[in-house]
Amino acid sequence: MNNGFAQLQAQFLRLRSNKLFEGFVITVIVLSALVVGAKTYDNTSRFEQILAVLDAAVTLFFLVEIAIRMAAEPRFRDFFKSGWNVFDLVIVLASIVPIDSTDTVLIARLLRVFRALRLISMIPELRVLLNALVVSIPRMGYVALLMFIIFYIYAAVGSFVFEQVDPFLWGNISQAMLTLFRIATFEDWTDVMYATMEPYPYSWIFYITFIFLTAFIFLNMMIGIVLEVMQSESAKFKAENGEGPEQESRALHQELGQLREQLNRVEALLQKNNRRP
Repeated sequence: MNNGFAQLQAQFLRLRSNKLFEGFVITVIVLSALVVGAKTYDNTSRFEQILAVLDAAVTLFFLVEIAIRMAAEPRFRDFFKSGWNVFDLVIVLASIVPIDSTDTVLIARLLRVFRALRLISMIPELRVLLNALVVSIPRMGYVALLMFIIFYIYAAVGSFVFEQVDPFLWGNISQAMLTLFRIATFEDWTDVMYATMEPYPYSWIFYITFIFLTAFIFLNMMIGIVLEVMQSESAKFKAENGEGPEQESRALHQELGQLREQLNRVEALLQKNNRRP
């Protein structure tokens, strides 16, 4: 009995590691996202039954696929040690919510939208990107806090100085911060500047310094943080998959050894040919 289960578990493990199976799972995930998107159109009522069958088939496939991954683990609890496995399990279980009930139709449709997120857990490169984003958020938070302080100071100054020019844009500090956000995103910011330059000709200094701080310095600081974290996460991913510097050096030595053997064979053949009369 144990031998039979071990053989079945080994088959599940091979199936889970099969690239074709992974590609098929990715295809089904994309199909499920397309089915959810198709339901947003008004003229798809005649295909409603087909879409319902596809949705049920996708849900059933996800249940079978997650069951195979659970059965492939040597110990059942090892499945829950991976955060991505728990993530997939939650999404699959959430998609079981029936969509026919009028009370849960909105919740069921919203939960089915999140099935597209399973692409992140299936594609390693996307996992590296998401891990880099999550790891960089705390460090980016300090930059965002510094940006908020700059926004607040400039908004207070703008509200005090430019309130009479345009009360809608500079009437209070919250409106002024929204105006500064518009300026930081370069959304018709020159119109705001020219309006204040009529009574205050040197007000362009206010805008230029603000844009220099937010758009050039702080934005590049955030990009630098993300790039640094992405580089470290990529190196970690390569090390986990046997693609680190040591493995690359070992592979290079093996290739050099094979090249030396081939050169020795060629040299032996040349010497043998030279000895012939």
